[in-house]
Amino acid sequence: MNQPAPSLAPSFSVIPGAQVHEVINGKEDEVTRIVEAAYRLHGTGRTVNPDSYFLTFPDRPSSRIIALPASLRGEDAVHGIKWISSFPENVAAGIPRASAVLILNDARTGYPFACLESSVISAARTAASAALAAVELSKQRGGRPTRVGFFGTGLIARFIHSYLAGNGFSFDELGIHDLSAEHADAFRGYLARTEDGRITVHGTAEELVRSSDLIVFATTAAQPHVTDPEWFTHNPLVLHISLRDLSPEILLASHNVTDDIEHCMKANTSLHLTEQLVGNRAFVAGTLYDVLTRQVVCPPDRPVVFSPFGLGVLDLAVANHIYNQVSMNRSLHTVADFFTELKRYG
Repeated sequence: MNQPAPSLAPSFSVIPGAQVHEVINGKEDEVTRIVEAAYRLHGTGRTVNPDSYFLTFPDRPSSRIIALPASLRGEDAVHGIKWISSFPENVAAGIPRASAVLILNDARTGYPFACLESSVISAARTAASAALAAVELSKQRGGRPTRVGFFGTGLIARFIHSYLAGNGFSFDELGIHDLSAEHADAFRGYLARTEDGRITVHGTAEELVRSSDLIVFATTAAQPHVTDPEWFTHNPLVLHISLRDLSPEILLASHNVTDDIEHCMKANTSLHLTEQLVGNRAFVAGTLYDVLTRQVVCPPDRPVVFSPFGLGVLDLAVANHIYNQVSMNRSLHTVADFFTELKRYG
């Protein structure tokens, strides 16, 4: 559908955030299935997902812009790249920390054919990945948790909650912990509008961890700040989305699953720090694809930690779906004459 006919000059469209939201809002289960399909393509070698490239700034060490190139094969083949920035200081200024765009490239000609606002795509694919892991890992552990704790209360936490609910999770107890009391209170207000369970704002990280069977880490932490394995002796399922919250000691006491082992062993993630500490990767049981295909089975008597680095192929799959839906609805915003030098000799 997204492949221009060879005889036609390539077109270029812009899909703003409002259209992205219109396509995927309330479609959590559908987006989760798209993400699952992308994981299965990746697990069978039908993707190209190079290392992410980090643009960092000596004068702003907490900020970065990341390039995630990717390619999907199959009947709906497409190439592309996500360009996503993270500037934590934005929050104090009243705008979101992250902003992003994504470019889709035609698989046959290489021409870019669409630019999509991608902060919502990024949040949705992150949340869908987390929800998919929660569903599959819970199956292996004999039932879904009913006590959830959110460590960090930003956009990603909200999307993960929405995608957990959209995949059939319901909770009797919901815990919140955030370094900002204001943000914690706002997140509590959001949960109160959507949940019937008891909601508690915890004053300490330990209280949140010990009172939750499913823990969502969605922070901007640059290094481990949760360090005591004793907090996890009740063997919770941990969605370690922000990747740098947990100390190596906690990971070494846990059953670890990731989305792509090679990708996670870089940029001083908790997994990377653990590898540097012990000198091997034996502490990682496998990938989410291994869980989906039952090559990895999670034990009930250890904490289970899912640490996804975030694969560009997931963004690409969701973005391509959005493009196809907008195109079918004949509501593409096409930029006329975006490509002008189309004759070899003028």
